[in-house]
Amino acid sequence: MTVSSAGLFTRIAAIAGWLALALPAGAADPADWPAVLAEARGETVYFHAWGGSDAINRYISWAGETVSERYGVTVKQVKLDDTARAVAAVVAEKAAGRDAGGSVDLIWINGENFAALKQQGLLLSPGWADRLPNWRYVDHENQPTVLSDFTIATDGLESPWGGAKLVFFHDAARTKAADMPRSAVDLLAWAEANPGRFSYPAPPDFIGSTFLKQVLSELAADRERLQRPVDAATFAADSGPLFDYLDRLHPHLWRSGKAFPQNYPDMKQKLADGELDIVFAFNPAEASAAIAGGELPDTVRAFTFAKGTLGNTHFVAIPYNANAAAGALVLADFLLSPEAQARKQDPAIWGDPTVLALDKLGAADRRAFEAIPLGVATLGPEALGPALPEPHPDWMTHIEAEWTRRYGAAN
Repeated sequence: MTVSSAGLFTRIAAIAGWLALALPAGAADPADWPAVLAEARGETVYFHAWGGSDAINRYISWAGETVSERYGVTVKQVKLDDTARAVAAVVAEKAAGRDAGGSVDLIWINGENFAALKQQGLLLSPGWADRLPNWRYVDHENQPTVLSDFTIATDGLESPWGGAKLVFFHDAARTKAADMPRSAVDLLAWAEANPGRFSYPAPPDFIGSTFLKQVLSELAADRERLQRPVDAATFAADSGPLFDYLDRLHPHLWRSGKAFPQNYPDMKQKLADGELDIVFAFNPAEASAAIAGGELPDTVRAFTFAKGTLGNTHFVAIPYNANAAAGALVLADFLLSPEAQARKQDPAIWGDPTVLALDKLGAADRRAFEAIPLGVATLGPEALGPALPEPHPDWMTHIEAEWTRRYGAAN
């Protein structure tokens, strides 16, 4: 669920294109975990993470308190509205020659932000994620997105934290499940028949950008093109179905497409207030968590598209010049622990799906996961349907820029 920014991403590439890729390996080596724990004690980890959800912020606070109590590592969350800002900070420090003592120790990341840091050699290397003690529980056999981030091989440079899949929500007290759209084309027809009752956040908000990718993935003439970098010569034709769709959709959006919700929490509030009838999130348990927290009525239910919706994994990564690399490794490993993953999956806490394989866990840990209530608005694995692959990160950069050129003045 990492926030992206086409503008910042472009500037990052321009600033850092000349930077050398050969970087020194971090002193902390996960292969010698007792040494990592010893080095980490007393360190302060500045964890740069999206701060737009109170539930997620509370979870990060709990994780930080637990790591502090057990390992003597202090965790301070730097709350971001755009992950690319943390990426830009690392790029700027490299440009200034600050190759140690960096301001960013751990980043919640995926997609184009990971691609930018990997391409420019700005991540702690060599690969460390698959050498963490808790990696042994990760379901890398059945969840390929823990090894490939938006088509880019992770190479152990980021550690998986949670799963994500696009789902839609409606209030069954106002709208019937049978009337909900089952594809992007159906959604357009529904919006035309129900003007003002649907919208999406303006890019570069990651939920809004995800909606654009979903539509493009459904309508693209050649989906295989989306798995490769953009071809500038054919981008207009390749993206044409998306923008033709948006040209038709926007007049029927909330406020006729003259303004857009700020983000998912804003959409959620508009669903609760009756301003919108359909909203969406990248967490299958989001609505159940909101119901448990009193943010949505208990009549809200989830639905998805018949032929699939986008799915991915989100990660944490350590910059090459992290001041507290050992502490960041300890925090990343704790976030992978069965304890932390089970707490995160509980809709009453967060509801974020695990990246662990339950059959790799001990009996007590398996029971802990099996005891987690899905929640009244959470679809089971079969009902969630297929997961569509994320496009190459290059697509999001170009699509966000083109969206802003076409529609940005309205926002």
